[in-house]
Formats: sequence, structure tokens, C-alpha cells
Amino acid sequence: MALHYKGAPGDPVGPWYESALPPRYAFCMRDVSHQCIGAEILGMHRENKNMFTKFTTHISASKDWCSYWEMDKFDRPSPADYRNDREFWYNLNANFDLLDACWRSYCWTGDSMYLKDPAFNNFYDRTAHEYIQKWILQPDSLLTRPAYPNAPIPFNIDDAFHRCRGLPSYSEGVPDLKMGVDLVGALYRGLSSYAAIVEANGDPKAAETYRQKAQTYQDRIDADWWDDSAALYHTWYSNKRQFGWGEGETFLLWTDALKDPTRKKLTIRHIMSMDLNVENLSYLPLQYYRNGYWDQAYTLILHLASPSTKRREYPEVSYGLIEGVVQGLMGVDANALTHTVSTLYRSDKPVKSQVADLPILNTSLTLTHFGKTRSSIVNTGQHSFQWKAQFTGSYQKATINNTHHRKLKKGTDPQGSMISYLEVSVAPGEKIAIHVK
Repeated sequence: MALHYKGAPGDPVGPWYESALPPRYAFCMRDVSHQCIGAEILGMHRENKNMFTKFTTHISASKDWCSYWEMDKFDRPSPADYRNDREFWYNLNANFDLLDACWRSYCWTGDSMYLKDPAFNNFYDRTAHEYIQKWILQPDSLLTRPAYPNAPIPFNIDDAFHRCRGLPSYSEGVPDLKMGVDLVGALYRGLSSYAAIVEANGDPKAAETYRQKAQTYQDRIDADWWDDSAALYHTWYSNKRQFGWGEGETFLLWTDALKDPTRKKLTIRHIMSMDLNVENLSYLPLQYYRNGYWDQAYTLILHLASPSTKRREYPEVSYGLIEGVVQGLMGVDANALTHTVSTLYRSDKPVKSQVADLPILNTSLTLTHFGKTRSSIVNTGQHSFQWKAQFTGSYQKATINNTHHRKLKKGTDPQGSMISYLEVSVAPGEKIAIHVK
């Protein structure tokens, strides 16, 4: 189903895949930012680079440092969301979501374009500075900013391209909205990722400045948005100075903006009790796996894949499932800075699970987990990488290819559970099997 959404070779926009509401034949910034790693898993590196380039190059002062929210296969801003540079639909999370997607894509692929390309660096810099200034998104302004900054003049509140030119949330059904907690989370994540990009480009001092700026937004989430009596985070704040609840909690997980373990657990339990749309549900298999809810993640994968699930054909769903299986269940992650592929089998089922010819770090690999204590990897590409083979639990020794014995290192996962791991180099064509005891 995911490959079905891949664009045709002759489409004017260039390589692309559908990542918006069908049948617009379009891609929007939110959906692309979510679907990009699923697309990399499917070998659509050219598509990601092209679509990201379209978005980064169309940031402009005339749009108050927005880009196009959505573009179509005809290489134009989608008419469903754009009339002109003064009248268009735009969710303010988008710039920060795309910035983070560029960093994650670099980490997965090792493609230095995401670090070095002038258009990308212009987008990052404008987003971290002019965009925040123009849309009054400073940490101390989030709950006091005007209702419609940068609105067209004359302003028509009944025109969605006036009213929604700068929506401060991905939750589009809340009337009179001043701020969504998901936007605060996006600011935190976007600036954190920009700090990582700046550091990778050789400026650790500036990186620390952006890291501190990011932290001020995370601090605001805990200081302003938590409701002790309800034991929940509010998700929106209105121009009538009222807090409320909606669907924004999903994005607090997506942006990894929750640092208090107790509050995070309560948030996840609340999400599990909600009747969410498939767009929100498509984010959750990976998030459940990463936060220790393995059984719930697996159950949700089966639900989203079921023919009886309404709107399962929405593009984010198939990409989210692929992401959930490969990054979640199989625990594959990549760090281009250290050229390391890490793996961790997130299941208590003693079954064989495999992903074959996976494109990653400018090479490819086949990974097989034989339950929780044995994994093998084959470098099926042209470049070496470091394999950080992780196993849940405390183990003392590992056997490599049934002959060599190595002592395991110890660590913990984000939930504080013990992890045992081993790091080995894997050359092109090489197969390594590790068994822990």
C-alpha cells in the first residue's frame, strides 16, 4: 500500500510520494515529516530529498517565513491550501517538524546534504530566528500572543485562508485557538534538532545555545500545561484564556517532549483510552514500542492493518506501520555521526523476525532476531558500519559466530530497564551472529 503512493516517473514535481489527503496527489509538510523514515526503509531516498528540497527552497519573507504547507504532483502549491502568499493554510508546527525530519533523515542515511546544502541551512536558520519572531513564538509569549499575527488586511474571519494562515497547532477543530501544546513540543524538538545540526557542522558553542533555547520550551510544557487535578496535560489554550483537552498528546510523544516519567505514563494511558483518528494512531506503534508498551504496539499494528479499520488507506498508516515494525519491533536505529546501526528486539515472543535488504547509512543490511537472546546481521551493501547489538536484560557474555566470546557492556533503556550490548564492525558481505547468555 505504501509503494502504491509512490509518484509516477514523469510527474512534473519530480520524485515524490503521496503524503496528504487523497486524492489531492500531494504531499504536506506534516505527513512527509512523519512518513520520511518509512519511505527510506522502502528505498525512497530520492523522493525524500526532492520533497524536502521543495519545502526548504520555498520558505520566504512574503509568506512570513512559512513555506508551502502542501505541494502537488504538478509542482505547485496545492490549490486546496493556497491562494497567494497572503492567503493560505499553514500549521505553524510544520517548520519545526520538517527541521527535525531533516536531522532524522541525516542520521538514518548519512547523506550530508541535510547538513551542508545552503537552501536547507537557510531554512533551518530562518525557522530558528525570523519565523519564531514573526509568529510571536518566544517562550514567554506562547500564552499571550495575539489571535491572528500576520493576518491579511482586510481580515475575513470566515475565510479559512485568513483564519488559518498560521494555525498554532495540528489540532484543526478547536475554535478561537491561541496555542496548542503540540506546537510547544514541536518548538522543543525542532530547536533540539537544530542544535544537533549546528554541532555536526562544527559549532558546539552555538549548539549549546540552541539546546538551552529548546529546553525553555520543554520547561513551559511542564510549568504551564500540566493539570494536577486531572493528572493530564492540557492540549490547547484559547483566546478566552481557557485551557482544554483534545488530541495533541500524540505529538508530545512524537516530539519526545515529556521528561517526567510519571506524567509520561499517565499521558500514554490516557492516549490508549481515547478514540483517535487513523492519522494519530499511525504515529503510535513506534511510540508504544519505544516507551515499553510492546504488546499494545503489536495489537495496534494488527488493528491498523485490518481490512475492517476505517480509512486505513490514508498514506500515513502504511508508512507508520513500516516504521513501527522496523524501528519499533526490530529496534533498528542509525547514527550517521558514528556510522552505527543499533538494534533491539522488542518482543517477548520467541519467534524469528527478519527485515531484508534494508537501506541504511549508504549501505544495506539484513537483520534477523531469533527471539530476545540471538540476532544476526548481514551487510548486503558496499560500505562498512558499526553494529550496536542490544538485548533486553542483564547478560554477561556473548558468542560471536559460535566461536568468539566477548564480555557484554551494560546500559539502560529510556524506561530504566537493563540493556546488554556489544559493538562490532561489519564489513561489506560479512555476516555476524551474536548469542547472549
